Amino acid sequence: MAPSNTSLNRRSFLQASALAGGGLMLGFNWLAGCKPSAPGMPKSWTDVNAYLKIAENGIVTILSPNPEIGQNVKTSMPMIVAEELDVDWKNVVVEQAPLDTDKYRRQLAGGSQSIRQGWNSLRTAGATARQMLLTAAATRLEVPASELTTSNGTITHKASGRELSYGEVVSDAAQLDVPSDVPLKNPKDFTIIGTSRKNVDAKKIVTGEPLYGLDFKRDGMRIAMIEHAPAFGMRLKSLDAKAALAMPGIHDVFTIDATPAESNWSMVNAFPEKVVVIGDTTWQTLKAKRALKLEWEPAEKLEGSAGQMQSMADLIADNAREPRRVDGDPDAAFRSAKTVIERTYTAPLLAHNTLEPMNFFANVTADRAELIGPVQTPEELQKVVAQSLGMTKEQVTVEMTRMGGGFGRRLYGNFGLEAALISKKVGGPIKLVYTREDDMTQGTYRPAYRATYRAGLDENNKLVAFHVRAAGISSGPVFEDRFPAGAVDNYLAENFGLRSNVSTGAWRAPRSNFIAGAEQAFIDEVAEVAGIDPIEFRLALFERAMRSPVGGDYDYDAARYAGVLKLVREKSGWGEERPGVYRGVAAYYCHNSYVAQVVDVVIEDRKPVIDKVWCAVDCGIVVNPDAARNQVEGGTIDGIGHSMYSALTITDGKPDQANFDRYRLIRNSEAPRAIETHFVDNGIDPTGLGEPALPPVSAALANALAKATGKRLYDQPFVGNEEYFRVLEPTG
Repeated sequence: MAPSNTSLNRRSFLQASALAGGGLMLGFNWLAGCKPSAPGMPKSWTDVNAYLKIAENGIVTILSPNPEIGQNVKTSMPMIVAEELDVDWKNVVVEQAPLDTDKYRRQLAGGSQSIRQGWNSLRTAGATARQMLLTAAATRLEVPASELTTSNGTITHKASGRELSYGEVVSDAAQLDVPSDVPLKNPKDFTIIGTSRKNVDAKKIVTGEPLYGLDFKRDGMRIAMIEHAPAFGMRLKSLDAKAALAMPGIHDVFTIDATPAESNWSMVNAFPEKVVVIGDTTWQTLKAKRALKLEWEPAEKLEGSAGQMQSMADLIADNAREPRRVDGDPDAAFRSAKTVIERTYTAPLLAHNTLEPMNFFANVTADRAELIGPVQTPEELQKVVAQSLGMTKEQVTVEMTRMGGGFGRRLYGNFGLEAALISKKVGGPIKLVYTREDDMTQGTYRPAYRATYRAGLDENNKLVAFHVRAAGISSGPVFEDRFPAGAVDNYLAENFGLRSNVSTGAWRAPRSNFIAGAEQAFIDEVAEVAGIDPIEFRLALFERAMRSPVGGDYDYDAARYAGVLKLVREKSGWGEERPGVYRGVAAYYCHNSYVAQVVDVVIEDRKPVIDKVWCAVDCGIVVNPDAARNQVEGGTIDGIGHSMYSALTITDGKPDQANFDRYRLIRNSEAPRAIETHFVDNGIDPTGLGEPALPPVSAALANALAKATGKRLYDQPFVGNEEYFRVLEPTG
């Protein structure tokens, strides 16, 4: 068993103390830096944000500080604790913690980092509790602790056959000092981690028990709805609310300015000026909102375009170049190359389209602000609300509900700030509810992107030069140190940001969601021109990066990258003759994980159908296999759907799509008929999984469609909004 040093954590990580009535509590900070706090009664633990509690009956409770957006951390995190604690899984419960910035440095959901960041801390918390229980049992039984073993919450002395339950010794254990070093299990001895466990909220989800922000109710609470300008770059000219105020159940109509008191990255909001309607019910408030008579006018001129991509030449002239990487002499290499391939790829703005629209409860009084709702960045929301209301952070509480989807949209908590400002204006509790149209037209879109790739091949069809130049609204999508950096003698990466008054933000797998598809589709076409199998072509580049890397550091592990390609080649039977099946491959690294995918397309009724997707994933140790497969399958379908069908366009500053009647999402019949996922078993600590399966699949699909139709696709979405991609004659 590997030792884990806890001495550095005595002040900032673990605290043992006796609970009234018996029991052991270990408070812990998953990233260290936790301030010691005195525990309360066993039923008052909701005042503490992060701890492990063992009751006299053997039940273990863990408060999860990270927001739950469907990534399953409320199940996977207690599994980690239960593993090291050696407790029966059925005796583990978990609850969502409220926000407490004194105890946590990363209390958010984003970047596929929850399990990765919490892995060691959670294991240490469970293992430390187990060690203290063993020490207490050893004293009780008058035997050395080394002679004791644990299993399913029971301590056994095999020599004498005596047993004690955790509950029998937990009060004694609570009196002990926290040990400086505790042993952690060897992964080969795991019995819970690596086994599939059902979502701890599954029953509540399927039976409709209140979990989500939209479910929250409180006596005396009123409903608030908002109206913002119909186009970017406009402001309110006049407001006539007479008809709305005359309607039943309507209490007030007013305007607010939701500009934060101080600039904050989590408050991306192109429409801070809002018209607010207050009513008794959602339906009454919605009808009154529709009865408003509003007149808008252009605001002062803003720099940039209304979301339309400039020409590359104009972009270079008008915008600052972001950091770039140059290896070798790309210009000279391109001049001497026998063959030069150049292709340009584009992708449109995308909305997040979470199943649950934005909403938040707020109750602001003279000396306190209570906020309850679905947000991925509760700490930032607390900070902004405190600044805007002139309060301290201690006066602002944020309680997190389960979220009906995030995908990056709920990183930006402008709706939480709006709820607080509305409650202050009303002088009582309100719940702000967005309509689908409110959210889809307010911005924070996935940026529109454009990338141009060039590759130079020598007389032996060896890749000797590679150049990527890309741009996006706000910032470009290029990761200059990712593949093929380090694998090509002459390499140039350029990145540009486009100014715009259309607000953009993180969208599932930011930047990677576009650049992976463009890069991997281009690599495939270069391999085709070179006459080399696309997997072999990639593997040769990874071999170069491993054997004699070029230039400075690169940010991927070439061996692990090659490993997922080899695994997907094996599992999919790549290279085998499959009449009528057209195959595409892609691989990508992001969020510390590696994913390779093979897409199988067949032609039915003169249309392509995605028959199967094969996925090979290296994300380190898989905590909960069923949940992990769900993440991979969901990301795969999401990536296919948005690259095939989705786009948000803007005309004269106004979004053209405001609901799903015009914004196309993938349908059940268009999803892959089967997805088969294989995980690399390498014993490495867990890495990200919520996002890595999405980026490469659009390229694997594009590469398969190219083989099926003889036509390369360079612009997303691949299909028009209402017509499926039509195949006149497959080229097999």
